[in-house]
Amino acid sequence: MGLRERIARWRVWPMLWKEFVQMRRDRLTFAMIVGFPALQLMLFGYAIQTDIRHQPLVVLDESRTSESRALVTTFVNSGSFDFAGAVHSRAEAQDAIEKGVAKAALVIPPDFMRDVKRGRTALAQVLVNAGDPQTSAAAMSGAQLAGAARAQALLGPQSARRLPIEVSVRPWYNPAQRSAVFIVPGVIGILLTLTMTLITSTAIVRERERGTLEQLIVTPIGKTSLMLGKLVPFVVVGYVQMTVVILLGKTLFDMPIIGSLVLLYLAASTFIMASLGVGLFISTVSRTQAQAMQLSFFFVMPNILLSGYVFPREAMPVPAQLVGVILPLTHFLKVIRRILLMGTGVEQIWREWLIMAAIAVVLVYISVTRFTKTIE
Repeated sequence: MGLRERIARWRVWPMLWKEFVQMRRDRLTFAMIVGFPALQLMLFGYAIQTDIRHQPLVVLDESRTSESRALVTTFVNSGSFDFAGAVHSRAEAQDAIEKGVAKAALVIPPDFMRDVKRGRTALAQVLVNAGDPQTSAAAMSGAQLAGAARAQALLGPQSARRLPIEVSVRPWYNPAQRSAVFIVPGVIGILLTLTMTLITSTAIVRERERGTLEQLIVTPIGKTSLMLGKLVPFVVVGYVQMTVVILLGKTLFDMPIIGSLVLLYLAASTFIMASLGVGLFISTVSRTQAQAMQLSFFFVMPNILLSGYVFPREAMPVPAQLVGVILPLTHFLKVIRRILLMGTGVEQIWREWLIMAAIAVVLVYISVTRFTKTIE
């Protein structure tokens, strides 16, 4: 018997044919296998950029002179900053940074114009949120370049005397610019997203595949009670994970914990519920655990790449930033970093908290509405 005949009579061919036919009939799984990689490539290839420009800047202009306004104009025209508003005190500047309204604050002292006119070096200061080392490095570099450009414009191309303007940069919240201070709080959000979404997404599907959904159908348990019964144990798991990461982050990486842990745990409850809501929704549209896993990974990848955990959202195109707005992790990262690194209170995080709560309510409601206690 020749090699070709042996290959033709290979008993694996009927099994291969059966699997391909089954895959073709399972249109949802086939569409995910083919379509998701293409969608993710187009999305991430378009969205992921590292050139950080146009960071929001608030200005505390205590000089209020033509020269101070010229310095502000130079900062804005540099392309590194966008004018985000004027403030009237350092406390307002700090509040703007802690709320996320601004990434940096330009402080111009009252004697700025007088020093320039008298030939002395006029000092200005830029306060930068250094919680994200990558973003803050771009802001600090942009501030120094803008200050040097304005100083050179006053000197002229051939002047050799000392610079009339000096801009100093002061990093806040992470003065040493340690990456661990930025990464470790984000790890909490990533782990919760992975665990809550992946585990919950297979909850209903597993009951259906094992046949135990029949036993639930004949019970007097309502849809809402069934869903909540699926959610609550995972909420406890989420809090355990969160506690472990915080303890290890503090012990191993000296992660600062400036704010209230009680506030953090309260705010985390809405994020955990939102992540569980995503998992439950996936479980109601999936027919197999394989489908649930694929849909979960399709949701997790944008969370990691578009939420600001790895790449700064400020560098992303506007459509990618809009996609990030509907992701719970985007808002939770802001909350956890502000509480742990800045020590902020409810007044600085209430918007993100409200958005996470709204996402959680909508997802859980849709999941409960979609779920029917029937056997398909």
